[in-house]
Amino acid sequence: MRRIFYLLAIFVLLSFTVRGQGFLSRSEMGFSIGGMNYLGDLNDQSMFGTVSLAGGLMARCNLDSRWAISIGGNYGHVSGGNPDVDALRNLSFRSYIAEGFIRAEFNFLPYGLGSGTLKRSTPYLFCGIGFFKFNPQAQYINASDGTSEWYDLQPLGTEGQGSSAYPDRAKYQLIDVCMPFGLGYRWRISPGLHLTAEYGWRKTWTDYLDDVSTTYVGSSVLLGPGGGGSIAAQLADRSGEVIPGYVNSPGIKRGDDSLTDWYSYFSVTLSFSAELLFGWMRGKRCEL
Repeated sequence: MRRIFYLLAIFVLLSFTVRGQGFLSRSEMGFSIGGMNYLGDLNDQSMFGTVSLAGGLMARCNLDSRWAISIGGNYGHVSGGNPDVDALRNLSFRSYIAEGFIRAEFNFLPYGLGSGTLKRSTPYLFCGIGFFKFNPQAQYINASDGTSEWYDLQPLGTEGQGSSAYPDRAKYQLIDVCMPFGLGYRWRISPGLHLTAEYGWRKTWTDYLDDVSTTYVGSSVLLGPGGGGSIAAQLADRSGEVIPGYVNSPGIKRGDDSLTDWYSYFSVTLSFSAELLFGWMRGKRCEL
């Protein structure tokens, strides 16, 4: 999240360095609240699966009445399974996500920031580039005493990553690139105060947002050299929790590696003009 705040700090500094060009009056800063959803191996390819609370910060520079550039970041979490779409597979996960982005926005109608003759509201499209940090986890409940614990899945290499038996399977990175894009609607509540509602998708280049991608490797691999150990063996193949004694043979399909995972974010954002927030500092001088 520190990178997100660095971006916002740079944006604020720029607002003072170019204030002579009207940057303050054309810029906004605000906060959003909404929900995140995940699309991948554990939600049956539904665009509206389990939605979890999320929120974020943003800053926007309106280049003109049609185009804007914005930066910002969001934080939330996604989950899948519980129950799994494949009941016998019996897999589930959660992952907290922190993302930062820069994007371009296009207004369908000429949007006015003040009380002029331009439109007071407009639909818009956006597309950009960003990065996100994730960390898939699974909950394991001890059948003997009922205690439960959440385990980070990436270090365990549940599909043989890092083991000597599968040298071609490296452990996936927990920071990756994403491409946010979507659509929304903007309203000018009053000069300097704006409300937006939007829905955006995040195209990613990882298939491990849910820690599920390829095939089962068997407990002998996970208990062997380079394997994640007994907990990895328990969490990699959970079919035995449904049918006692059932074990998936190595090579059986665990996930679909032909598709990458996606996530989405629906949000409502309230933003304020930078002039309204920082205009009082115009012309201030530091005194030693």
